[in-house]
Amino acid sequence: MINGLKSKLPEKGGFVFNVLVLMTGTTIAQAIPIAISPILTRIYSPENFGVFALFISITSILSVVITGRYELAIMLPEKDEDSINVVVLSILIAFSLSFFILLIVSIFNTQITRLLGNQEISKWLYFVPLTVLLIGIYQSLSYWSIRKKQFKRLSVSKISKSAARGFANIPLGFLNFGSSGLITGSLVGQTVATSVLSWQFWKNDRNTRKNISKEKMLYNAKRYKNFPKYSMGAAFANMLSYNIINILISSFYNINTLGFYSLVNRVLVMPSSLIGSSISQVFFQRASEERNRYGNTRLVFNATLRKLIIISLPFFAILYFIVKPLFAFVFGEEWRIAGRYAQILIPLFSIRFIASSLSIINSVFEKQKISLSWQIGLLVLSILTIFICNYLGFNFDVFLKYFTAVLSMYYLLLLFIVAHVSKGVK
Repeated sequence: MINGLKSKLPEKGGFVFNVLVLMTGTTIAQAIPIAISPILTRIYSPENFGVFALFISITSILSVVITGRYELAIMLPEKDEDSINVVVLSILIAFSLSFFILLIVSIFNTQITRLLGNQEISKWLYFVPLTVLLIGIYQSLSYWSIRKKQFKRLSVSKISKSAARGFANIPLGFLNFGSSGLITGSLVGQTVATSVLSWQFWKNDRNTRKNISKEKMLYNAKRYKNFPKYSMGAAFANMLSYNIINILISSFYNINTLGFYSLVNRVLVMPSSLIGSSISQVFFQRASEERNRYGNTRLVFNATLRKLIIISLPFFAILYFIVKPLFAFVFGEEWRIAGRYAQILIPLFSIRFIASSLSIINSVFEKQKISLSWQIGLLVLSILTIFICNYLGFNFDVFLKYFTAVLSMYYLLLLFIVAHVSKGVK
């Protein structure tokens, strides 16, 4: 009987086991900020969350290009000696671009602050280069950990990030630091997470580091040049389409509306995105192996698609009916408005969770041009939707309904595209 039960457990090192390891870490990591959110919503105002959302939007947009997207190529070389050189290459690019961002912020701080329409963000612009540098290093070491199947290492770093951020947010909130408390907590969390992965890399990968050389870095930079050439633009357009909405909400509506909208992202979008990211990262590793072996990824693609549907549909269906009273009860009556926004957006969340998790297949087949074209389309649709709704005088609720309808259909198109790419058809 015991042997029978053991046989039903996920095989160690298998797809399901690796997903569970990452998802466990991700779930714990996300449980911490969600658990303390009822406290944070009572010690920070919607305006504080709005300013914080502006800072996160800026760093998120820049973080996707900070390594030139070479971190995605870490998975692809057959030999670790090539892969480790891609890791170092991406980190060196992160240092160079962070210094460039610092120069831009120092020279144009006043102009950028005026453009964002919020004076309080001015001093925090100087912390943007450090934040994106830490994220760039973290991203590079994350993909190296995935390549080496060190999923436990990655989970520990995610938990450390959330714990450190939470422990900083609460006391700073009680001390009335306002939005500075939220931003400081985020910076502390990213520093801890990056330090954890850096220490593990330094301690456990000494032998592989001996293969690092300037010649090999230059060779791999040329070999995977399509990542900065095409994938960087696609990722930038994608992140810009997500975060430009935050900036435009602040400009077209007000900072309080952005604060309510940002809470939806904090407690619903970010957790589901990170869970989807955990599945996507393991899927990336398995799909790369299957492509090298068979020339296509149909088996792992179809299996992952089924798992994503099983996870997504019941969860979001139940959430749709309870989200408004749930927000009011958990976060305070003031935040019922955020629950109303969440209910409107739930159909989009569900479809995006499935399609985005599988979109990494374009990187497996080095179809960066497809990703770039689709992401530019997403950016254009997002901006057009909010500009048209604002021009027509629609209130924020009506804008969200149009935004959900337009982007949901566009993500369905992405799902059809990546399904075709997974067949390995040239």
